[in-house]
Amino acid sequence: MQPLPDLSCDCAGIRSPNPFWLASGPPTNTGDQCCRAFEAGWGGVVWKTISHEPIVNVSSRYGSLDYDGRRMMGFNNIELISDRPLDENLREIADTKRRFPNHAVIVSLMVESKQQAWHDIVRRAEDTGCDGLELNFGCPHGMSERGMGSAVGQVPEYAEMITAWVKEIATTPVLVKLTPNVTDVRTIGRAAARGGADGLSLINTINSIIGIDLDTFQPIPHVQGRGSHGGYCGPAVKPIALNMVHAIASDPEICRPISGIGGIQAWQDAVEHLLLGASTVQVCTAAMHFGFRIVDQMISGLQHWMMSKGIQRLDDFRGASVQRVGDWGDLNLGYKVVAQIDQQKCIHCGLCYAACEDGAHQSIRLLPTPIDQYLATYGAGATSQLQRSGRSQFMPGLGDGRVNVYTIQEATCVGCNLCSFVCPVSGCIDMVERPSDIPAMSWREYQQRLAVGQVEHIRPPVH
Repeated sequence: MQPLPDLSCDCAGIRSPNPFWLASGPPTNTGDQCCRAFEAGWGGVVWKTISHEPIVNVSSRYGSLDYDGRRMMGFNNIELISDRPLDENLREIADTKRRFPNHAVIVSLMVESKQQAWHDIVRRAEDTGCDGLELNFGCPHGMSERGMGSAVGQVPEYAEMITAWVKEIATTPVLVKLTPNVTDVRTIGRAAARGGADGLSLINTINSIIGIDLDTFQPIPHVQGRGSHGGYCGPAVKPIALNMVHAIASDPEICRPISGIGGIQAWQDAVEHLLLGASTVQVCTAAMHFGFRIVDQMISGLQHWMMSKGIQRLDDFRGASVQRVGDWGDLNLGYKVVAQIDQQKCIHCGLCYAACEDGAHQSIRLLPTPIDQYLATYGAGATSQLQRSGRSQFMPGLGDGRVNVYTIQEATCVGCNLCSFVCPVSGCIDMVERPSDIPAMSWREYQQRLAVGQVEHIRPPVH
């Protein structure tokens, strides 16, 4: 029997039995929650951000974005950092670490931008025996108005200075949690690296207004009719998070381990973060939605995927996709794919035609075809779509003895993928490679060859 892969990992010197950490937030608010999370299988927790004085929260504080029958595709909150006394948090952190010495306990910190204040909170946090610190430079609401959170993370000089203050006395690894609310996340990542950060975690939540109640005109969530911008997270933010994780992982000036955060709800999401350079992944919204037990499917799914690939350790595939993402100007202009419709799977709904005709490159032909002719052309497989009612026979797609047949005009198809995405039938439309009239070369090479007369101008596509 094939042994299970080894999921143990090391992120900037912080070791854990698996890469799944609970992110700083409501699921890591108390010692009882963190201990139950470890019992459920999580490899690490990042304690909900603590400060010297407990803050005062408001009611209500969460908003949800539902889509197409699916709950909480996006999630928004205006909750602040811990509203519990510092001494109580520190005592529970110490107790949790004593009970689970082999699991990672990281403490998230946020205090005013004064060197002494940071030195004091770092000493007190590390006295608990925790495994590392995470500096919260990312929260976009509430604390940022007080000069903390993303107010620090949006200014490279502040991020570097405070990281350096922490590193002056920290004895455990220091992660800096980055805000996505910047033009280029690498700017802040480089500043944190210059300040001495041992690793980076990203992304924190995205500044957002998740919705307005159309009956009351009140923002969601609202506090007695008034709202505020909040932090957006959940499955919908994963593409943004993956892009930023890759940006940090591929930057030669940073070169720091990464704890990936953003849109991780299933093992596949975690694998994508790991392939783009993350050493561990942090989860918050999914645990708030489904409870701590979701870690079971994450661990099982990751192990079975690794076994199917013959991979035994996380290091064997971590960052494997980083070099596959680069500048547009380095892509091969001579690579060509076109759409191909499997007529025996087509249900003649016409979504591909409408999308291509109105929203893309007008490369799908619509041909009303007599049913007998359709069956003779596309064979026995198509016969299965033929339906009968009394003496009448028909096929979905048009009526009056005809069926709409959709075919690809390969001469004008640019291979944009849109038809394959809108098609409701899995495997009905595939993108297939075709020979190209353009030689293999990147846009940069094209410009160079054009300048010396080695190639002619590429003719624009016909629509």
